[in-house]
Amino acid sequence: MLSKLVSPFSLAIVLIAGFSSMPVAVAVEVQGHRGARGLLPENTLPAFEKALDLGVDVLELDTVVTADGIAVIHHDHALSKDNTRIDGAWLNREIPLNTLTATELEAYDVGRIRPGSRYAKRFPDQTPVDGTRIPKLADLFAMVAARGDKTVRFNIETKRSPLEPGATPEPETFARLLIETARNAGVLDRITLQSFDWSTLLAAKRIDPAIPTVCLSAEARWLDSAEKGKEGASPWLGGLDVDDYGGSIQKAAKAAGCAVWSPYHRNVTRIAIEKAHAEGLQVIVWTVNKADDMRRLVDLGVDGIITDYPDRANGF
Repeated sequence: MLSKLVSPFSLAIVLIAGFSSMPVAVAVEVQGHRGARGLLPENTLPAFEKALDLGVDVLELDTVVTADGIAVIHHDHALSKDNTRIDGAWLNREIPLNTLTATELEAYDVGRIRPGSRYAKRFPDQTPVDGTRIPKLADLFAMVAARGDKTVRFNIETKRSPLEPGATPEPETFARLLIETARNAGVLDRITLQSFDWSTLLAAKRIDPAIPTVCLSAEARWLDSAEKGKEGASPWLGGLDVDDYGGSIQKAAKAAGCAVWSPYHRNVTRIAIEKAHAEGLQVIVWTVNKADDMRRLVDLGVDGIITDYPDRANGF
């Protein structure tokens, strides 16, 4: 189980103990989502450096795998028309990353959002960094090492969908690649692996039971990963059926071997958090971008917050 680390940046609330008038500070972990997506191009070295400059506890990132088996940091299975150019021209079609080698991928610039796109409207304050490339996972580890940072941790998501199994390697291969990349960089003790596709997490535990895993979940119109009350197991839960656990996503996450339950922040209630804590799970919520929501979730008792705007989590 992850520990609550007190850092100068960690959110803090003041609790008044019933037997004392002395305040007690409780640290809440802050994770920079895709580095600092609201401020700089997502999942890029500049965004991760910005998050480090802001003092986050954890760098949260996504991984996919190239045609030649290299783990790279990218959210989607394909290059997007909304933030990708080649030779200065915007892409006119999506290009699957598993059709490109790591060397071929270096030709593409992901340092700017396409003006007028829905993505641009969502992140109007993102500063472009022209010439930015999609980094390898090993590149991020090397950059952090070059800065001399020996404390920041890495929350690495496997962008694998059971609905598109051909877009990424099989769970065992995917998990092993990430673990070996971290081991080669000397940061294996500083990673967690997270996924909506729990089969990858189960594979990671088979490879190295000591690696903490994070069970992501969502209960929304755009994704219902638990599928409570539906016949059979959800394809997202690695063969587990949440209804076998009384409909408790927390109990299912515990059965999957996860140290952390990471739900969509709008699905979280105080009771849900208490149930997770009763199972020995930490609760790290995503993706929280409004300061009022951060305060509310801290008050509910979450252990950590993933945000596109780490700067907004500082100072309250």
